[in-house]
Amino acid sequence: MDSPAASLPLSSSAPPPAAAPRHRRRRLSWLPLAALVPVLLISLPLVYVAVRTAQAGLADVLAELLRLRTLQLLINTVALGAGVTLLTIGIGLGVAWCVERTDLPLRNFWRVAAALPLVLPAFVASYAWASIGTLFQNLGGAIMVLTLTSYPLVYLPVAAALRSTDPGFEDISRSLGAGPWQTFRRALLPQLMPALGGGALLVLTHMFAEFGALAFLRVQTFTTAIFESYELHFDSATAAALSIVLMLLCLPAAWLEMRLRGQRRIAHVGRGAVRQPHLVRLRGWRLAGVLAAFALLGALSLGMPLGTLGYWLLTGSSAGGGHEALWPAIRGSITFATSGALLTSVLAIPLVLLAVRQRSKWAQAAERLPYIVHGLPGVVVALALVFLSLRLVPGIYQSLLVLLIAYAILYLPLAQSSLRGSIELLPPQIENVARSLGKRPLQVFFSIVLPNIAPGIAAALALMALQMVRELTATLMLAPTGTMTLATEVWSYTNDGEYAAAAPFAAMLVVLSIAPVWVFARRMLHPTR
Repeated sequence: MDSPAASLPLSSSAPPPAAAPRHRRRRLSWLPLAALVPVLLISLPLVYVAVRTAQAGLADVLAELLRLRTLQLLINTVALGAGVTLLTIGIGLGVAWCVERTDLPLRNFWRVAAALPLVLPAFVASYAWASIGTLFQNLGGAIMVLTLTSYPLVYLPVAAALRSTDPGFEDISRSLGAGPWQTFRRALLPQLMPALGGGALLVLTHMFAEFGALAFLRVQTFTTAIFESYELHFDSATAAALSIVLMLLCLPAAWLEMRLRGQRRIAHVGRGAVRQPHLVRLRGWRLAGVLAAFALLGALSLGMPLGTLGYWLLTGSSAGGGHEALWPAIRGSITFATSGALLTSVLAIPLVLLAVRQRSKWAQAAERLPYIVHGLPGVVVALALVFLSLRLVPGIYQSLLVLLIAYAILYLPLAQSSLRGSIELLPPQIENVARSLGKRPLQVFFSIVLPNIAPGIAAALALMALQMVRELTATLMLAPTGTMTLATEVWSYTNDGEYAAAAPFAAMLVVLSIAPVWVFARRMLHPTR
């Protein structure tokens, strides 16, 4: 919805009507071209799958897909995604409601603590559980571990929605004689569905794309099978065929998640500040039960993995020094993450700016494409870039540029989400006035637009750095020879069963994740700050 200022007449300094088309043409001259670059990059995985399918032939692809092993991979992948998604919905919704709708003691503490499992990359948590023994190295163990690391992806948007909903609907429901459960189901839950559904679908796409955690827990899914096929046969037809099935699973979930993301609108009744909602009183056994559940959740999601990590830090090669590779791995992780975050932000700005300012079908389609491709696993994106770079531009194969392009393809929607809010808050009249005073389009962008969207850029950089510093699959397949990151070192050592040697690298991953997680959680729970 347009701001009230949008309906006001322009001041006397506004350009005459006849000049508007000229300024509009000048303004649009660079945006479509700049937005075309990320669109072409995002399309590369789709081009790869189409080309590989055509090369292999439909008969060979169908023969590969109809194998018994493919059916087993499908069952494991769907079971993992469904199990983790359902459990994260229950845990995330329950935690958010207890924190935001009850008089739970130390609510501010629990509000932050509930998001802390995000500091643990999924493969680090899996490394900790797998190092205990083989008890958790199965599908059930994978569902448990990934649920414990993923439920904040549901908790955070639902908690933010609970803080923004109008309690008037709940008051009306109670005044009509509805009980607590009826009030929750009929008055509150419909307001939470966009946030709840979007968070759940985000978890589902992450499960379809997960690789590192499943490799540590010895669970076979499409991602692990594709990676193994690539390692054994180098861009084999098997990897391409399995990529097709995985894309068919990921794309609908990613599309639905994108649609729900765009529907997160909460209407308020009345004017002024939103008043505090009615809080359910926790006393006696109810309070004891909630505190016990929170303590158990914290012990399983954070206590056990961090305790195991601390044990390995004090044991074996971890305690004996000899970590010459630690600093190069830290430097590599920070370099790759910051470079990738900057490149992705540069690509996202014209894409979002075009969609917000022009709202044409081309602009809307260009903005939505990254969200749809976002569900693709890193292994598919990496295979696409390996295949296309070797055949089209062999000189850039295994260069930093290819890795950064992979990061941009994987995480462009994260930048779009953070930037869109900042750009929408910038009135277009300011840009119109600047152009009327003779400033060129790029001058308007650098002097007016860029300084005003700087907070959104900072949030985007923090969120993307968090994801990129922990990215494993694409980094394993695309990083230049001789380079290392914290994630790849954890993989290398744990793959050989050297859990103590991997501990310092895993610990540094956790440390580097703390600040971005704090920024992300603060922005989710306090979106107006």
